Amino acid sequence: MTGTPNPFEEMMRQMQEMAKTFPAMDAFSPKGFEAMMGTMPKDMMELMFGNKMNPDGLDAKTRLLLTIAGLTMQGAQSDVALRQAIKHAIEAGAHKQQVVETIGQMAVFAGIPAMTRAMEIAQTVFADREADKEGDA
Repeated sequence: MTGTPNPFEEMMRQMQEMAKTFPAMDAFSPKGFEAMMGTMPKDMMELMFGNKMNPDGLDAKTRLLLTIAGLTMQGAQSDVALRQAIKHAIEAGAHKQQVVETIGQMAVFAGIPAMTRAMEIAQTVFADREADKEGDA
């Protein structure tokens, strides 16, 4: 046996050394990053993702409801992506019931656990929006 290190082990060692040079990464949190992202205004969503440039295409609300369905189908694994899609769908004109029905329908295709997980994430978005409304009043 030679004294040559395993290439994967060497790569991991180098990555760990590199990570030590970024002390700010100690403070990184997905929640903090998500808070920085904000919500895109409805008009901008319609221009970029909606049917402003493609009048016969899908509007931004429909596209975002489809995105929520797709993220639910993947098992609602990305909290940040699903929360952002829900926030943007509401900004684009989707009602709470439309978001709930979109997620609920995915139980048939993705299973009850995926639907339940997505619904839990959606409930946090709805609760945050209610808290924001109460804070503004």
